[in-house]
Amino acid sequence: MHNFLDFEKPIAELEGKIEELRHLSDDGEINIADEVEKLQSKVERLLRQTYGKLSAWQKTQVARHPDRPHFQHYIAALIEDFTPLSGDRLFSEDHAIVGGLGRFRGHSVMVIGHEKGSDIHSRVKHNFGMARPEGYRKAQRLMRMAERFDLPIVTLVDTAGAYPGIGAEERGQAEAIARSIGVCLDVQVPLLSVIIGEGGSGGAIALAAANRVYMLEHSIYSVISPEGCASILWRSSDQAQEAAEALRLTAQDLLRLGVIDDIIPEPLGGAHRGGKMTMAAVGDKLEEGLHDLLRDSGTVLKQSRRQKFLDMGQKGLG
Repeated sequence: MHNFLDFEKPIAELEGKIEELRHLSDDGEINIADEVEKLQSKVERLLRQTYGKLSAWQKTQVARHPDRPHFQHYIAALIEDFTPLSGDRLFSEDHAIVGGLGRFRGHSVMVIGHEKGSDIHSRVKHNFGMARPEGYRKAQRLMRMAERFDLPIVTLVDTAGAYPGIGAEERGQAEAIARSIGVCLDVQVPLLSVIIGEGGSGGAIALAAANRVYMLEHSIYSVISPEGCASILWRSSDQAQEAAEALRLTAQDLLRLGVIDDIIPEPLGGAHRGGKMTMAAVGDKLEEGLHDLLRDSGTVLKQSRRQKFLDMGQKGLG
């Protein structure tokens, strides 16, 4: 049974009726299979209508859906022989960012990403995907290692933002994020990034200053969360819905603005309704991007990546 979002109530009611019918047996007057089929086509029609016109706030809810595939699911589906590498060699291991070596469709790669966790225990362990400075320093270490061995880097972004705790600030959160962005822009190997859920603030761009940046259709990517923006501008997170519209945080907005390179379609009703299809689509897009980038030299990869982000500033001024 799905976890239904607020705007999915009519869909939830229909799916509830389908479940009830499936537990009944045909009584001669009513053909259960036919009724289920009719209701199923109604559900599909409703999903098409609903997901065809989601608001920015509704997309935010979909991007945060607990049943969306997480980093660990992508690793299981797309990466063979994944070997996690731990620690920043400075302070400690941060479980919010997971990284390691593996094989992606015949290519040895370094994969790094945010892991939010999928139940209470794992969410606490992974700090809900909100990394501390040691997480970003680990990412830097792994990116430099990939460069040393001439391995492409793939990053999967899914975080509400970097962890804002006192300890994180004391250990240099802003510096760690800035240096992580710097390493992204400096490495001379292909770097591809996918926003698989939330791309929140500097915590996201620390892993996403890439040659190719892709977003899942219903993911979000923004300088601040809608709630954070509302609490600064209106002194209340109640205005989060309004903030979401103003932030231009949807994949469609960001493709139009030239911030990302492409949108990866999700199955009907979002990634949480078709995890396998979503992960296969992400794999196909990464393979396509990697194929293009492997033709370029390290110098060209670095220069074109830097130029890409400089051009965004020019577009913004124009």
